[in-house]
Amino acid sequence: MSDLVTSSIGVQAGREIKGREREYGAVLWKQPHLLDLSYAELEEKNLEVKMRRLAGVPADEMRAEFLDYLSREAGIKCVTVCFSDLEGRLHTLDYDRKFIIGAEDNLTFDGSSIKGFTDLAQSDLRLKVDWGTFRWLPADLFGAGKVLVFGNVCNRDGSLYESDFRALLHSFSAELSAQGLLVNVAPEVEGFLFDGLKAEQIFDEEKGFELATMSGYFSSLPQDTLRLFIDKFAEVKRALAFENEKDHPEVAPAQFELNFKYCMALETADQIQLYKFLARQVANSMGYTASFLPKPIQTLNGSGMHMNMSISNDGKNSFYDADDSLSLSAVARRFVTGILYYANDLCLIMNSSVNSYRRLDPNYEAPNAIKFSAVDRGSMIRIPVGNEKSARIEVRTVAPDANPYMCIFSLVKAGLAGIKASDDRIMEMEKEVYGSEVDILPSNIYEALGCFGRSDFMREILGEDNHLKYMELKEWAADRSPKALGTKVKKREVLDHHEVTNQFIKGGF
Repeated sequence: MSDLVTSSIGVQAGREIKGREREYGAVLWKQPHLLDLSYAELEEKNLEVKMRRLAGVPADEMRAEFLDYLSREAGIKCVTVCFSDLEGRLHTLDYDRKFIIGAEDNLTFDGSSIKGFTDLAQSDLRLKVDWGTFRWLPADLFGAGKVLVFGNVCNRDGSLYESDFRALLHSFSAELSAQGLLVNVAPEVEGFLFDGLKAEQIFDEEKGFELATMSGYFSSLPQDTLRLFIDKFAEVKRALAFENEKDHPEVAPAQFELNFKYCMALETADQIQLYKFLARQVANSMGYTASFLPKPIQTLNGSGMHMNMSISNDGKNSFYDADDSLSLSAVARRFVTGILYYANDLCLIMNSSVNSYRRLDPNYEAPNAIKFSAVDRGSMIRIPVGNEKSARIEVRTVAPDANPYMCIFSLVKAGLAGIKASDDRIMEMEKEVYGSEVDILPSNIYEALGCFGRSDFMREILGEDNHLKYMELKEWAADRSPKALGTKVKKREVLDHHEVTNQFIKGGF
């Protein structure tokens, strides 16, 4: 065969191959793509679902609706189910769309793999999806075709697991709702932006953390690193229906705070978990680390998670009284008294890490005084200016690494103890709280552990097992850090932090 013929055959074969490639490409192009919604579409869809769940659409109705949607929407590849452990660390599991449609009533996981949950002899736990929390996710951060829901942890028999505080807050909120009561919470979650990826996991106490920028409060230019991060983070929050309010740098360099609308207690706790999750993902995509350590740099202001709280009764704000000097009702004052009375008992819940006690340093606007005030920001509770709609209290002591479900649950229980107290009992509580000398919260985790361990109140509201398990977790971390905090943030208080290092790695320490 001549070279010319061979060449012709080769050219023809090449044309056929290219033709098949074009045909195959066209077939692929016609296949359904994974769902990739714009940010405007995400906000619209997520906000619609949020309004429905806040309006009290029955869980069974939401479940049927979203299972049907998943069966029809081929553009979704998986469902991310979120839950939190006893310390408040967020965990996620991805379930294939087709699998979860047929098995959503039998989602199991190994509870012994979660520190503070079950032991090896009773390892199996279940996840019950809360379908009302359905959220579409932005593809540029999570990949196309993903949606997210929260789950409540259950025992083998389907009953709610006693150490899952999302489930407990869920049940507690339903009990209050049956009485016409609604707890509203709006957090102010602060954090730092550090240079580099996984800055916490590679922390060197001799070098410390490297700030991503030196810009801070009201002084961040439009194209500054911190401003770009905040803008992107705000965009993602808006898409997930947080209903943004105010986004800004905080007092310290590279510190941020993005506020969102007040909401029901459980919704707010879910959004706190998502807030930190999203911040970390946005920062990671930009080559930075978003950190929610309460006091990562000893010489700078720490990060807090102020909890603005109020209770409405049949739709009316129970905390408002126009005739009061602080526009605060008698109910609200009793609620404040309850929290202040149990302040030392609650301290380990609000400040749950070794590092968080660095933040309670009075040299850095520390909210460690067991009192309330309209102006003094060193007070544990501040009373913001409010009207009939916005009257509330602000618990300033809470650190951003607290378990939001456990923290809100405990604060409300303490406040209600004040509201429900007899007249004689509330007088005793007020006498102890509002004496001539102002007490100060524990200055280190060992003091807080002592108060928590002796507290019958905490043992009662958390349950005996949870009280013991939580103490053991906190003692584990405390014993691996120097007892005296000193002036330098230590390696162990960072690496052994419950939100930084997973338990598998911890086991080698």
